[in-house]
Amino acid sequence: MEREGAGRAARVVGSLALLAGGALLAGGAGLVAGCGSAVATGAGPGTSCGTIRTAANVPVIIKVTRGTVNCGTALRVESEYAAKIRAGQVPGNGGGAPVTVNGWTCQGYPTPEVLTTGNVSQCHTGGAAIVAVLPVPATAATMTTG
Repeated sequence: MEREGAGRAARVVGSLALLAGGALLAGGAGLVAGCGSAVATGAGPGTSCGTIRTAANVPVIIKVTRGTVNCGTALRVESEYAAKIRAGQVPGNGGGAPVTVNGWTCQGYPTPEVLTTGNVSQCHTGGAAIVAVLPVPATAATMTTG
């Protein structure tokens, strides 16, 4: 689902309010869902591998953006990235600096980019990349004006 500018910002501002001191969001802490058959065979660009929680306990969807990635690996890398942030092992404001996680390089996006795109963090290795994306809150889709 494509998201656009100000409308996207309005939908994610509630999620960002959960962050303390404006810290960046980062990869997840616990698996909630897998990506079915793609776990065994690898998933290509555009595939959603499942949902995990960031270091700030915000749910994000892990998507393959480049190459072929085993969904289990994608979820594990983002989860371990979040664990490093929670443990204070990632330098930068809220863990914004690049860090290596099992051979992948992971980094959080700056808050203005999160507000515009919904992309929270990216991890890449070789020709493969994954991204953690904020889901559109269900209430945003059902809100009406009065």
